[in-house]
Amino acid sequence: MNIVERHTILQSRSVREALIKLDSLASDAILFVVDTDNRLLGSLTDGDLRRGFIKGLDFNHQLCDFIQTSPKYILEKSYSLDKLEAFKANFFKIVPIINEDQIVVDILNFRLQSTIIPADAVLMAGGEGKRLRPLTETTPKPLLKVGEKPIIEYNIDRLQKVGIKNVNLSINYLGDQLVDYFGDGANRNLNIRYVREDKPLGTIGSILLVENFEHEDILVMNSDLLTNIDYADFFKTYKDSEADMAVAATSYQVDIPYGVLEVNESNIVKSLKEKPRYTYFSNAGIYIIKKDLLKMIPEDQFFDITDLINRIIEMNLKLITYPINGYWLDIGKHEDFKKAQEDIKHIKL
Repeated sequence: MNIVERHTILQSRSVREALIKLDSLASDAILFVVDTDNRLLGSLTDGDLRRGFIKGLDFNHQLCDFIQTSPKYILEKSYSLDKLEAFKANFFKIVPIINEDQIVVDILNFRLQSTIIPADAVLMAGGEGKRLRPLTETTPKPLLKVGEKPIIEYNIDRLQKVGIKNVNLSINYLGDQLVDYFGDGANRNLNIRYVREDKPLGTIGSILLVENFEHEDILVMNSDLLTNIDYADFFKTYKDSEADMAVAATSYQVDIPYGVLEVNESNIVKSLKEKPRYTYFSNAGIYIIKKDLLKMIPEDQFFDITDLINRIIEMNLKLITYPINGYWLDIGKHEDFKKAQEDIKHIKL
């Protein structure tokens, strides 16, 4: 039973059936009463039933006699992250998502999901992971376990928690294992699709193999990262800045053990910095791009994400960075994999 089926009940059902279903939902006890076309008619809680009984209603009355007829809802594809934050601020825990025909298409449970980011996701999962051999001789790197589950599963689970449902995996090396592991994503309430490179297409070229993107923004990331980046804040920063592309970045500090002389073009010393520390920002392998930028990627050619970034810069489009203030680890070598096994015991993903 999916989340919509768990939280909806036909108006023709009995009051007793509604009570049984509410009891089974425990702390998530709210139902949305619908007609036979799944159109939203109202909401129903234990409190609504109790108040109805106090007014003289009984088990022989219709459910619609008990319901709240003007429930709060989210209109599909017509909402903002700020509106979702307002729901949370007003202590709404479970909200139906309806389409333009008032049909309930999904349920947002803030206990399970923090928000809904209106974007599709593409995870690059086709690499051979040569530096991690022999671990990757029979297992694709994204499926190597860190703690109790594969690296890529942490990323997919975190994307799901921010409401990204359309997840595309770009696969190649031992890719069938990823297909077997995740399937179509239905059991996770996700839409998981796969594209396969017949030849190497670089770190972004295979995105053109995805047949269709539902949203205007696409989150692209490497699948072998372990991170607790705040995706909602990342997306909000990108949208608020009206950028064409956002690149998540990690800070890298270099300590110079000597005094550094800073000179001008005439070799005249302008300042002396004693043992300075310089901070650089490194590409973290997580990006948000406008769907329109896909036309800048050549078809059926090797094309790296850095090539796309350079084209954006050359065209004077807006490119921003987003600093990851939390945990981030690129699992590329054996020492990284070993570190991940220790770190996973202490970080929250």
